[in-house]
Amino acid sequence: MPRSLPLSLPCSLPRRSLFALSLLTLGLIAAAPVRAEEASTAEQTVDVMNTLFGKHPGLRANHAKGIVVEGSFTPSPEAAALSKASLFKGPAVPVTARFSDATGVPTIPDGSPDATPHGLALRFKLPDGDMDVVVNALKFFPVATGEEFRDLLTAIAKSGPDAAKPTPLERFVASHPAAGKAGATAKTPTSLARQTFNGINAFVLVDAAGRRQAFRWRFVPVEGEDLMAPDAAARQSPTFLMDEIRTRLGTAPAAYRVEAQLAESGDPTDDATKPWPEARRSVVLGTLTLTKPVADSLEAEKALLFLPNALVDGVEVSDDPLIDARVQAYAVSFGRRSQ
Repeated sequence: MPRSLPLSLPCSLPRRSLFALSLLTLGLIAAAPVRAEEASTAEQTVDVMNTLFGKHPGLRANHAKGIVVEGSFTPSPEAAALSKASLFKGPAVPVTARFSDATGVPTIPDGSPDATPHGLALRFKLPDGDMDVVVNALKFFPVATGEEFRDLLTAIAKSGPDAAKPTPLERFVASHPAAGKAGATAKTPTSLARQTFNGINAFVLVDAAGRRQAFRWRFVPVEGEDLMAPDAAARQSPTFLMDEIRTRLGTAPAAYRVEAQLAESGDPTDDATKPWPEARRSVVLGTLTLTKPVADSLEAEKALLFLPNALVDGVEVSDDPLIDARVQAYAVSFGRRSQ
């Protein structure tokens, strides 16, 4: 599958390497290099991403291009039966959200296949504290752990045009089947309001009686998903998605059904490379309604750090190791881009 190489990318990667990288977005953000013997997995991961995409001071090293918007979440009656969380108890609560393109290139065209999967990060502002949710358009993730993600990025970085065959990336994909398949599950939408966003990690709902239910988030556009063919996406203006959502919210809201896909006995909760069957029951937890872009998106996003484990009573992390890997990497990189 040929992919165009962003002109601002600092190193010469083969198209297949960049394609593989674009499948793998965790939303990691900018980092400065540290010596390998002193670096944690999180530091090594953000360093490799910084190498692949270049350093853009103050911006995320992945999902660098985005737009911040505001709106609200209104819970459904069914949600309160599954979880005692304040998110599902009362009236609508305010939400701050950020849509984003993949890669750490802030000028990447919205219609580029390298800009997929698009991301959506949300902060629900609740009486007992903020709660964050981070989702993207992938249906499953290419790897299962933070160490594997670091190793995949490292393999990509070492698989330049002069690399011997089989390249490190080819060897990695051969031993990690999901790494070569995940990206095909995300395509360019006609609008960010017409994209389905999935939670690749499992979380746990806890009800008032202490009963626990593993689930994965799903944000389904009320207007329906509408995806573009790659050639049609390539003909769009470089900022068409960001421009369209800004214009759209100036005239009408963008709404999503917030669903919980419920795990059944035997469904893995610790492996993001393994999606649950589509036949699994989904419960509508409420409606997300986005109503306006913030006045200065670039300024607003500087202070935003979305952490997948920032939860309230009634929603808990599962045994998925990627959740902690994401939290650690986000914390490391946020500190660096804030300097």
